[in-house]
Amino acid sequence: MSDTVAQPGLQALSKSFEPAAIERHWGPEWERRGYGVAGFRGTAHPSPEAAAAGKNFAIQLPPPNVTGTLHMGHAFNQTIMDSLTRYHRMAGFNTAWVPGTDHAGIATQIVVERQLQGQGISRHDMGPTPEEARKNFVAKVWEWKEQSGNTITQQMRRMGDSVDWTREYFTMDDKLSKVVTETFVRLYQQGLIYRGKRLVNWDPVLMSAVSDLEVESEEEDGSLWHIAYPLASGEGQLVVATTRPETLLGDVAVMVHPEDERYAHLIGQYVKLPLCDREIPVIADEYVDREFGTGVVKVTPAHDANDYAVGQRHQLPMIGVLTLDAKINDHGPAKYRGLDRFVARKQIVADLEAAGLLVEVKKHKLMVPRCARTGQVVEPMLTDQWFVAMTKVSEQDPTGKSIAQKAIDAVQSGQVTFVPENWVNTYNQWMNNIQDWCISRQLWWGHQIPAWYDVEGNVYVARNADEAQAQLQSYAANLSETQRAALLAGGLKRDDDVLDTWYSSALVPFSTLGWPEALQDGAATKDYDLYLPSSVLVTGYDIIFFWVARMIMMTTHFTGRVPFKHVYIHGLVRDAQGQKMSKSEGTVLDPVDLIDGIALPELLEKRTTGLRKPETAPKVRKQTEKEFPDGIPAYGADALRFTFAALASLGRSINFDSKRCEGYRNFCNKLWNATRFVLMNCEGHDCGLGDHTADQCVPGGGYLHFSQPDRWIVSRLQRVEAEVAKGFAEYRLDNVANTIYEFVWNEFCDWYLEIAKVQIQTGNAEQQRGTRRTLIRTLETILRLAHPIIPFITEELWQKVAPVAGRAGASVSIAAYPVSEPSRIDEAAEAHVAQLKALVDACRNLRGEMNVSPAQRLPLYAVAGTAEGAAFLNGVAPVLQALAKLSEVKVFADEASWAAAAQAAPVAVVGLGADVARLCLFMEIDVAAEKARLSKEVARLQGEIAKANGKLGNEAFVAKAPPAVIDQEKKRLADFSATLAKLQEQLQRLG
Repeated sequence: MSDTVAQPGLQALSKSFEPAAIERHWGPEWERRGYGVAGFRGTAHPSPEAAAAGKNFAIQLPPPNVTGTLHMGHAFNQTIMDSLTRYHRMAGFNTAWVPGTDHAGIATQIVVERQLQGQGISRHDMGPTPEEARKNFVAKVWEWKEQSGNTITQQMRRMGDSVDWTREYFTMDDKLSKVVTETFVRLYQQGLIYRGKRLVNWDPVLMSAVSDLEVESEEEDGSLWHIAYPLASGEGQLVVATTRPETLLGDVAVMVHPEDERYAHLIGQYVKLPLCDREIPVIADEYVDREFGTGVVKVTPAHDANDYAVGQRHQLPMIGVLTLDAKINDHGPAKYRGLDRFVARKQIVADLEAAGLLVEVKKHKLMVPRCARTGQVVEPMLTDQWFVAMTKVSEQDPTGKSIAQKAIDAVQSGQVTFVPENWVNTYNQWMNNIQDWCISRQLWWGHQIPAWYDVEGNVYVARNADEAQAQLQSYAANLSETQRAALLAGGLKRDDDVLDTWYSSALVPFSTLGWPEALQDGAATKDYDLYLPSSVLVTGYDIIFFWVARMIMMTTHFTGRVPFKHVYIHGLVRDAQGQKMSKSEGTVLDPVDLIDGIALPELLEKRTTGLRKPETAPKVRKQTEKEFPDGIPAYGADALRFTFAALASLGRSINFDSKRCEGYRNFCNKLWNATRFVLMNCEGHDCGLGDHTADQCVPGGGYLHFSQPDRWIVSRLQRVEAEVAKGFAEYRLDNVANTIYEFVWNEFCDWYLEIAKVQIQTGNAEQQRGTRRTLIRTLETILRLAHPIIPFITEELWQKVAPVAGRAGASVSIAAYPVSEPSRIDEAAEAHVAQLKALVDACRNLRGEMNVSPAQRLPLYAVAGTAEGAAFLNGVAPVLQALAKLSEVKVFADEASWAAAAQAAPVAVVGLGADVARLCLFMEIDVAAEKARLSKEVARLQGEIAKANGKLGNEAFVAKAPPAVIDQEKKRLADFSATLAKLQEQLQRLG
């Protein structure tokens, strides 16, 4: 058939699906055509009509660290975002997916410092003065950013992410840095940013405050030291238990529970602080847990967050005994000064023992807070830091609400909703107990705080140095001439600290859309109005507080709008065993390795480099060799994306097994082969796409005739389109993926294509046109339907299919998304095909019962109880013969003649609406041999039934066995009995 007609589309398709070449072509091509640029369907301009209809869809990429690489969590997160973006682009929304990268203060500075260490220098050696050194170091970081910063964006391109690269930002860009300064100055002027001494997480190696997010607490083996504090009166002692004996040098009290009768009489007395020449009071506080240790607790407000709160309540002094690099400072006794904290610990324990004050030491498991970036034990440290006041109301605020309250209200009022909604509780719990936010970091890489100090320590917060100088001048103008001269001569020095990375990330929803200049822009379709609030934020639950909550706070405070309408919180990607994927543990997968494939030696090399504990390398190698004995095959981006989409349920964790990619790669192969089949049968042929009237598409109308199976597949397609739209609306990409998979694999490929073959071979011209039109149109719709999830293969195939289907357009990615038409749902056609499927399944089951190989074609003898039933059987005979691999289908007029012909063959009964059909596959058999075979099988089954009855009748078995085992045994018994009844009926018929 295909020899006589021109089929350029089919000829241009390779025999099998080769993802690499397709991805190499289409990724850059989409970008070249600008389809990802914000606007309407790839035009790079917004449609005022879409905007007026409220059809704007925007999404902010959670900015990955600029120096990082894409991991499976990113790839999963981006598959969801790209599928949503492509869907809305095709559905006629003004669409913007804004990409960017984060400067990642700590992570990036560490990377560059390690490079310098390799050359034997530290950042402080990079210039003759601290200012020069800092300037040169920052230049070095920018250089490194230029080199490695595009790794992630290249990987995003490999995934097929249709972001708007023209709007790409970097959080240290001038545009965003300006907004960082502007918001800082405004918050300071509103009285919502202040500087103060507070207890923060301190990394003594990094020499910086770190956020809670950068602290990982892990259980480790330690000790609990019980130390005697002698009463000053000389009448006994109190025993205190501690896991950090070195901090006792900073104790300012010991405390007991006010209702603890053991110690009530001592409240208000003093004890002698061991190894120090000080006396400290015994105080009462309900914070004490009477059951833990001895019920007496030491209080060190400068080195413990809980003690800090106690110190504030009781107005106790604060004595810090550690330097910023965690050595004992001058507040400690002379003999310990200058000792590292852990060296001092050993010395102090030895001295306590020598003084007879160490009562006992117990082994103790405790949670040790370590900095995730450096692995150092974090110290609570009292330092000068900048903070944003979370619960204070600025006098200048017209709403009369604090920053935190605005963010609580945004969610409470439903302006921001969480999917799944249970995450609201997590959000509210954190927001209602929120602490002021420490926003300063003692690093060199980041947004330097816009504050300057004069020689007297007065602070000037300003947008730039000139503005700070002007503030200094105006302050000095009120001083005496001598004071003024001295103050101005001293000049200004800028604050050395930089802002927490999360500060600039919190501004992204509006800093990337032109705030504050956009407020002066009168254009009706400016980004700021179309895309703020954005439609949805897609993120993992691990950064609800650090990022999600702060974006809501900052955006509502500065713009009066919410940053996004929905927050879709997805689970975290774990390995096949449900363990967290971690580079330092050697368990990560690089998404690009799943796309391109990787040989075992390269994979082993990759997984054993950069381990946190290099000694675990042999274990990592062994695990990798077991999981990927032949390395990882190339699955292609589409199969990887399909896998992610199918896993995107609303659960807390996503266990990723690369074996599943294989199933979805097989799906891509099946779609490819189905397309080749459809093109072979449609391209160059009359597909019924000419002009015609409604009268011409009824049977005998002369142009088009649609069979019941044609109507069925179109009807099923409408239902699938509705299911898919519902899946996208509910952020259930697993439902979208599974619905498309089931429809394409089972209904279109396994059933409809097989039926269509017969219809084309046996039908007249009208019927062939109807079938061809249905084939090509359904396939073209499937390609549009699946495009958001598997963009590369659908684009490649659509380019060949669309012209044959009579659909114009440059690309599937800007074609209209299919919309369900309920009027085309055809219940009668669906019932017809359901009956046809039941007949085919019955024939296949009979074949199984008779142990007949699928290759052997047998005749089917059938009889129905009514004339309608018989007409149905005759009507579907050609299709049934092909699908059930029969030599012929013979429909008998009455039961008696059918029974005489069927003789002893096994019989299946199939419901046909109100009627029933009886079917048998006829095969000449040796009656004696068949009776012997059946008798042997009957005897075996009777034995099995007796065994199962014996078990179920045994009280000891029933009492001990789990319910599942008993149910299984009952099911076996029922199955054996049903089979036995069938065989006995056959034996009877053999006479």
